[in-house]
Amino acid sequence: MKGRIFTIVILVLLVVLTGVIYYRYYFVFGEGTKAGTLNYFVKKGYMFKTYEGRLIQSGIRSQSQNGGITSNEFMFSVTDEKVADKLNHSAGAMMDLHYKEYLHTLPWRGVSVFVVDSVMSVTPVAPTAP
Repeated sequence: MKGRIFTIVILVLLVVLTGVIYYRYYFVFGEGTKAGTLNYFVKKGYMFKTYEGRLIQSGIRSQSQNGGITSNEFMFSVTDEKVADKLNHSAGAMMDLHYKEYLHTLPWRGVSVFVVDSVMSVTPVAPTAP
C-alpha cells in the first residue's frame, strides 16, 4: 500500500514538474511581426552557437520626448538555419519578420525571448547619392 501511494505521488510530481518546465520554456506567450531595417546579425556563443540579430524600427513615437521620433531596437534570436541564411544575406534591407515570444530563454535557443521563425518580406534599401 505504501509503495503504491509513493508511486502515485512521484508520478503526480513528475507531471507537475513537466508542466512547469513546458510553461516556462516552451509555451509560446505571444506571436507577431516586426518591420524595420536589419542592423546586426551574428552567430555567437561559448558552448551553444546561436544566431542573434537586431532590427531597427524607425518612426516609433516616444512618450518621453514630447512626440519626437526615435528609433527602437528589436533584439531577437533565430533557431532555423534557413531563416538565418536569408537574414545573413539581407543586412541593411527593410524587412518584415514573424516572431514567437517565450517566457524564458534556453541556451540552445538564443539569448532573447523573441525567436524569429520566418522572414515575411525583404525590400532592399536603395543607396543614396553622394
